[in-house]
Amino acid sequence: MSESRPVTRRKRPTFTDQEALQFHAQGRPGKLEVVATKPMATQRDLSLAYSPGVAVPVLAIADDPALAYDYTAKGNLVAVISNGTAILGLGNRGALASKPVMEGKAVLFKRFADIDSFDLEVGTEDADAFINSVRYLGPTFGGINLEDIKAPECFIIEERLRELMDIPVFHDDQHGTAIIAAAGVINALHLTGRDIRDAKLVVNGAGAAGIACIELLKALGFRPDNVILCDTKGVVFAGRTEGMNQWKSAHAVATDRRTLGEAMAGADIVFGLSVKGAFTPEMIAAMAPHPIIFAMANPDPEITVEEVGQVRDDAIVATGRSDYPNQVNNVLGFPYIFRGALDVRATTINMEMKIAAAQALAALAREDVPDEVAAAYQGTRPRFGREYIIPVPFDPRLIHTIPPAVARAAMETGVARKPIEHMDRYRAQLSARRDPVAGTLNRIFERVRRFPKRVVFAEGEEELVIRAAVSFVNQGLGTAILVGREDRVLANAEAAGIDLAGRDLIEIHNAAKSDRNSVYAQFLYARMQRKGFLFRDCQRLINQDRNHFAASMVALGDADAMVTGTTRNYSIALEDVRRVIDHKPGHRVIGVSLCIARGRTVLVADTAIHEMPTAQELAGIAIEAAGVARRLGYEPRVALLSFSTFGHPRAERAERVQEAVKILDGMRVEFEYDGEMAADVALDRDLLAQYPFSRLKQPANVLVMPAFHSASISTKMLQELGGAQVLGPLIVGLDKAVQIVPLGATDADLVNMAALAAYNIGG
Repeated sequence: MSESRPVTRRKRPTFTDQEALQFHAQGRPGKLEVVATKPMATQRDLSLAYSPGVAVPVLAIADDPALAYDYTAKGNLVAVISNGTAILGLGNRGALASKPVMEGKAVLFKRFADIDSFDLEVGTEDADAFINSVRYLGPTFGGINLEDIKAPECFIIEERLRELMDIPVFHDDQHGTAIIAAAGVINALHLTGRDIRDAKLVVNGAGAAGIACIELLKALGFRPDNVILCDTKGVVFAGRTEGMNQWKSAHAVATDRRTLGEAMAGADIVFGLSVKGAFTPEMIAAMAPHPIIFAMANPDPEITVEEVGQVRDDAIVATGRSDYPNQVNNVLGFPYIFRGALDVRATTINMEMKIAAAQALAALAREDVPDEVAAAYQGTRPRFGREYIIPVPFDPRLIHTIPPAVARAAMETGVARKPIEHMDRYRAQLSARRDPVAGTLNRIFERVRRFPKRVVFAEGEEELVIRAAVSFVNQGLGTAILVGREDRVLANAEAAGIDLAGRDLIEIHNAAKSDRNSVYAQFLYARMQRKGFLFRDCQRLINQDRNHFAASMVALGDADAMVTGTTRNYSIALEDVRRVIDHKPGHRVIGVSLCIARGRTVLVADTAIHEMPTAQELAGIAIEAAGVARRLGYEPRVALLSFSTFGHPRAERAERVQEAVKILDGMRVEFEYDGEMAADVALDRDLLAQYPFSRLKQPANVLVMPAFHSASISTKMLQELGGAQVLGPLIVGLDKAVQIVPLGATDADLVNMAALAAYNIGG
């Protein structure tokens, strides 16, 4: 038995049933809505959108059906279709019960590849009826994603629909898993010095994913006689009759091995697409040197990484779980495969396109990881090796790596109806589709999980705050400290149906009874005694004001970060905190808001502190905001805004912004900046191009407002009228990690801000 090697593992994110139900029910039920892409404000708009204007594209499409891709959403629309007979790990629960999953799939299409999706739940288990209900949807959609359909019907359904329809039909449960796993195998073979033609593979699980994995791996180069398929009855061998079907029979081999254990003896690679516990330590020990183990059963793998480590120190292990390295996650595949297929108007997704996706994924994992992904790993940048053979789902390079490979394969195999002429230009367009803030927040959460912190939730008696603290802990982000009277906290938690019993990572601190009370009072008095405060004033603040107590915990190192703001005005909460915590030397305290609209993110500053900043203060705000952009993984492009653009019209306040630009010139800062300019010029590529002398080569991603009122008004209007998501203001420039949520914040807002505080986004 080999000495076990350490396993890199993160705490698995969890949540309560109530949290899951609340997530799906809050606000507008479900996870999807339809948003118009054209204005509908005037009678003329309505006339163009519907009658009589709509007749013009109708007649054009009738004459040339290909014009549907130009005049309708067909070319960016995928149907996510299921009958609910094999819902992810839950079995046959019916078509209606599958709807939350299908909505979720549609959300992933939008999030990762900017593909619009409708979920369709078909209420039949009869394969022919299902086929007949889907085959006539071709005019509506650019592609069909089949999901959660049990075997063997899924094979029949996909094969027949591919024959009947002239758009891509893709059963992700089969091919998605196969493509991601194949990418990992390519790299594992490379790391262990094996030749694909000689490697011996065992696949346990003869369902949709297992069959698809075998077919793809054989297409990649595995020799059929080196591949053994197993099911619940043992080895699928030539001549077996029990429990067989045409798909299993296609992969039956001549062998005297009959059990999974016998099949795995001496094997180089084993795929698990079966159930928890299917692989035993003895089976793993009997494999060849440097075994490659893909234990992909969900939610629990066939064998854990720790169990493998007890018997082998030379293994490469992949699972379907996010808390282990090398996660086989279908979201690495289907959004980008469809993106490439849609963009060339492919008639199908063929084997060559699947191979291209797998090879592109494998090649991406061998490249150096960019800073914006490495930021999540703080000091442990992932590098190609045994614990990094598959890219992580939030790698921003996926969107401009996988679709071009798929598109090129479609063109080379003759299934592309609209070939891409300029591939470099296409890659740039793909990069622009990415939703940056979602990836950024996820990377921040990932980094915090790797390095969990103690975060103080100052208003710990509030039900909203208690919920947020529980969610913070459940997501593996660290320890949550609730400041409040224990009886009140527990009573409010119980009334809300929240069980705090036995939660080691949730602490309750009563300020008045804390053994650190006197230390905090002395600390505050030392800071405030020359500002008119008596010791008893400071003692009262520590005893009775949770913000002062929580901030003292952070200031003296008893906690890493703090979040507050649900019960009092933002400016008052900030004033409380600044009595305890100074600004960071050489920095300016400002507020920065993240505004996200239609997949585009800009940082807006200052949205909290400076009411009417001077030119010097504007320059300082620009520097601080650029620093936040860099900590979020963006290269800052800063626009100092005004109602005028480069001197027209002239005005005193615009001159103040011009002076700020001159100050930045003298400081020789290392980021792009320019001003004064109007907001539309800063954000619109075509308008910006009218000023060829501008230092901004692309639209700005950091906006410095000329005054607090313009910053506050604009962000709130964006949120209420433009449907933008606004996160913040984030406090930047304090010497300790503190964030304040605005009144009316949700528990999700609190968790996000707590994570940002733990990440120390403020510098």
